[in-house]
Amino acid sequence: MSNKPLAPPAQQTISDKPQAMTDKRQAILDTALTLFVSQGFHSTSTASIAKQAGVATGTLFHHFATKDALMECLFLSIKQEFADALLLNHQQGDDLKQSARQLWQSAIDWSLANPIKQLFFQQYSMSPMIAPPIREQAMHSILGFIAKLIEQGQSAGLIAAYPLPLMLENCHGQYLAATRFFIDHPQLGQDKAHRDASFALFWQAMAAPRGAS
Repeated sequence: MSNKPLAPPAQQTISDKPQAMTDKRQAILDTALTLFVSQGFHSTSTASIAKQAGVATGTLFHHFATKDALMECLFLSIKQEFADALLLNHQQGDDLKQSARQLWQSAIDWSLANPIKQLFFQQYSMSPMIAPPIREQAMHSILGFIAKLIEQGQSAGLIAAYPLPLMLENCHGQYLAATRFFIDHPQLGQDKAHRDASFALFWQAMAAPRGAS
């Protein structure tokens, strides 16, 4: 009879549980994204989200106390993904306009690579479904580097010296307008002339008036 010690019993149920819960949470978020975009927030029930995600309704409420809480988490998580993508290859240099151009083009690239998430932004970024404190968290915390870039440009006299909150809303509106155009005309998404024009329009809206000091 062999004296080789027996291997300890597998404990997959215990060790895999956190991962399984994470997977279920992500499945709920992914499904909510699809349904909120295709059906609208009010027409999408938590039961339908749970069913399509392959989880029990109780599991959904374990992760998200309400449908509003699910929407807020989805909004912030996509905003964080968006911000991470913008910063991934961004290198802050002395040329502020070039830095802004790089961020802008990265933002357009992200929207083209993630059309459902961009449609979610189009539908809900300025919607009353997203409470003002959540929008402010996204703009000032997750995307705080954009505010810093605007402030640098204002200090250098390159960007109009208007109130920062108004400038941020204008910046956001310019992005939504440009990505709406490219969503409606996907064949132009990689057209250099249109991409360059989209940044030129953005920069003109943000730039300090000529002759201003």
